[in-house]
Amino acid sequence: MLKKIALVIVTIIAIPLVMAIFVKTSYDVEREVVINKPKDQVFNYIRFLKNQNEFSKWANIDPNMTKSYRGIDGEVGFVSAWDSQHEEVGTGEQEIVAIQDGHRIDFELRFLKPFEATEPAYMITEDVSGNQTKVKWGFSGHMDYPMNLMFLFMDFEKIIGDDLQTGLDNLKEIQESQ
Repeated sequence: MLKKIALVIVTIIAIPLVMAIFVKTSYDVEREVVINKPKDQVFNYIRFLKNQNEFSKWANIDPNMTKSYRGIDGEVGFVSAWDSQHEEVGTGEQEIVAIQDGHRIDFELRFLKPFEATEPAYMITEDVSGNQTKVKWGFSGHMDYPMNLMFLFMDFEKIIGDDLQTGLDNLKEIQESQ
């Protein structure tokens, strides 16, 4: 009888671990918006990380969040750090790691709490017309085995994508009201 119980317990533990082998471990999400402003104006606004405090959904979740900065904003190496007691925001920092002037900014996001992860993100501006700019905001994430099982229960692409779209919609509103 003990062997049967042990076999059932081992099977219950083994099934999710085997399933996790076949579940993806990463995702990429990108959202976009068209802003009725010239590309140079839009790019020169988004290149400054401090401006994300105005349009990013995450920057506005916790009004009591502590923010700090290192370096020269808008240049490679600038770091924007945050510390929040709010579970959805946590603690971490974002660094500008590359800039293609007038076109693309690459970031490295380093999450410290409630979990540790280092993930890439970017923002791209493209001319649609002389007074219209398409802005793309993208993020890549991953979860190592066996935590990747969470992908079966949560749609991170939708969750993160909705938050990126909220930020882009806020950016559009800010830019078009100026």
